[in-house]
Amino acid sequence: MYKKILVALENGRADEALLPHISQLARLLGSELLLIHVADGWAARNYEQLGLAESEEMIADRRYLESSAATLRGAGLEVGVHLARGNPPDEILKTAEHEQCDLIAMTTHGHRLLGDLIHGSTITAVRHKSRIPILLVRASPHPSPHPSPLSSPLQGAPS
Repeated sequence: MYKKILVALENGRADEALLPHISQLARLLGSELLLIHVADGWAARNYEQLGLAESEEMIADRRYLESSAATLRGAGLEVGVHLARGNPPDEILKTAEHEQCDLIAMTTHGHRLLGDLIHGSTITAVRHKSRIPILLVRASPHPSPHPSPLSSPLQGAPS
């Protein structure tokens, strides 16, 4: 169960809530992780059609994915990365299907109607269209005062 988990990252503080949960789940189940970030700026959305070079934002997103993956690999996990371009819900679903993931992990910010209208809701679109189970982790509204437990062993797990 959950041999390959697609982890949708935002390149922001919300990821601090998601990554510790997913790293522990992957360690317990022996799952492979595939980190995805969807660049959705103008350059990213028009990259293929106009033959554009990667924008500074896309370069920073790729560095963030690689850095996050390196941290998880340092904790002994098998991790791949994918920087997608375009519409986040569509790219998350397309990648999950193409890569044969059996779980999609994302953060939720707890917006209500007005917040969803202003910020959009990737989760709403993904959950309505996905045939793959989705794990949602609530993002903390405040940065964590504690270091990330990514590299710490699980309680009760053999070292």
